[in-house]
Amino acid sequence: MISSLRADAFVEPGAGAVELHSRKAVMRDIGPILELINGYAGKGVMLPRTEFEMSEAIRDFTVVTLGDRLLGCGALHFYSPTTGEIRSLAVAQEAKTHGVGRHLVESLVAEAQQYELDAAFAFTYVTEFFEKVGFRVIERGALPLKAWKDCVRCPKFQACDEIAVVRVLRPERWNAQIWGQQAPSPDEQFIQIPTPRSL
Repeated sequence: MISSLRADAFVEPGAGAVELHSRKAVMRDIGPILELINGYAGKGVMLPRTEFEMSEAIRDFTVVTLGDRLLGCGALHFYSPTTGEIRSLAVAQEAKTHGVGRHLVESLVAEAQQYELDAAFAFTYVTEFFEKVGFRVIERGALPLKAWKDCVRCPKFQACDEIAVVRVLRPERWNAQIWGQQAPSPDEQFIQIPTPRSL
């Protein structure tokens, strides 16, 4: 799933940093979230969303605000009783380099822990940041098939260049074999996603 976050969204705030607040999104946030996401979608770096889709998914979303300004959004989408995806991460252009991306990811991980998920995964271009907050790179083709349900409408589906990362939240319950530590058999509802060819 194409994400708008790039490395500059994860820069640590410096001296005089603003105090950011995160909270669960509410219905009045749909307009500002759509403006943020669809602004990036217009540049080809996120999938567009509709008001209907946002109304259905609003409970997945967390927002970061400064006063009454929405600076960023992200969602924790559940795929099974044990796993969820951190997705739809977007940071307002004027808020980049203020730690909004980190604040969002940390809030979403805390939510995943509250729901006692075994792991959270994400698709990203900025693996260095995710590794700093406890994620590790995994093979995209090892993800369960249902994790790719939005990919089929992505313009990059045939040449996806995003990298999958996972953070194990409950190691005592984690079955590493499921997530690519051992190659799954073809009939275990996994799919091999096309990868870009080197020219």
